Amino acid sequence: MRFTRAYLFLAIFTIALQMSSHASAQAALLLEDAAGFSSVLSPSGHVALYFARVCADTPTRLRRCAPGELGTVISRYEGIKGVDWLAIPLLPHLYAVDDPLSVPEHVDHKTVAELRQAYHDTGLTTLGKDVPVGGRLMPGWNQLIGDAYERRIYAYRFETTEEQDDALIARLNDDRNQSHFNFFYKNCADFVSDLLNFYFPGAFKRRILPDAGITMPRQTAYQLERYARSHPEIHLQLMEIPQIPGYRRQSGHSKSIAESLVVTGDVIPLALLNPYLAAGVVLDYLICGRYPLGRQHPQILSPQTMAVLAGSPDPNLSQPISAKKEQAGNPLVASTAASAAPSTAGQTPR
Repeated sequence: MRFTRAYLFLAIFTIALQMSSHASAQAALLLEDAAGFSSVLSPSGHVALYFARVCADTPTRLRRCAPGELGTVISRYEGIKGVDWLAIPLLPHLYAVDDPLSVPEHVDHKTVAELRQAYHDTGLTTLGKDVPVGGRLMPGWNQLIGDAYERRIYAYRFETTEEQDDALIARLNDDRNQSHFNFFYKNCADFVSDLLNFYFPGAFKRRILPDAGITMPRQTAYQLERYARSHPEIHLQLMEIPQIPGYRRQSGHSKSIAESLVVTGDVIPLALLNPYLAAGVVLDYLICGRYPLGRQHPQILSPQTMAVLAGSPDPNLSQPISAKKEQAGNPLVASTAASAAPSTAGQTPR
């Protein structure tokens, strides 16, 4: 009898431990749609990594998160203070605010500019005054914050260990953070692939085809999906962060170079100049360059439920204490947040 009870206790403890592990995914690849004027020139979009345990003292100095913090988004950018990577807290990266209740449901250019400027004046002053705001053609600090006003974002969430995250913090803090950005071999997708190889050694490799060996955001997401099929222990889950309407037209899915040339019709003038090169681009797209991604039934996140991305079973943890009190005293806000909360668990892409 004692043996039976001990065995039953061990089985229950094991199941609970597995469920707890499954609910505490600590990182995510953020595949960001192509948006704005850049989507016309290069519909590849952008890619970044989110870490729930990693926070930032400054945009270039990392530390472990304190209780209640939601983590940070790290990515490679071009033309920002001459540095290779920058880290921005999750909510400011998405919405340019710290309080999820401050995120508007609809925005215009003036509102977005004001939100970005307000956060810059409090959270990005360490970048210095010589960093431009940025615009349609010139990169600047505006690309660091308010990203969800520009585009839809797919989050491929996976698990990491505390030891891995601590090692990553030490590596990025110790490395020389100096930019040598190059679209062909040192772009944002190359940076993300390098960090993912730090967690999953050898899983992300540069290929000659497609895209002539250029690493692209969609390719990186596809390789993570493929890795997860043979490594279910990372518990890959798909989530969607919708674009806030009003500021830009609806963003378009990220594409490989070959796909963008074929889908947009740019391959036709290329065929007039060099039919053999155009035929190679079409074959590249048809054979290697479509990267089918599993996007069925993603879990939809809202600003009020963003803590789910950090692996929290309580979506209200994404709100600061003052916001929770305000929400508790406002039935309209409470009902809106409740309706935005996801009703089903995220689905593992297949």
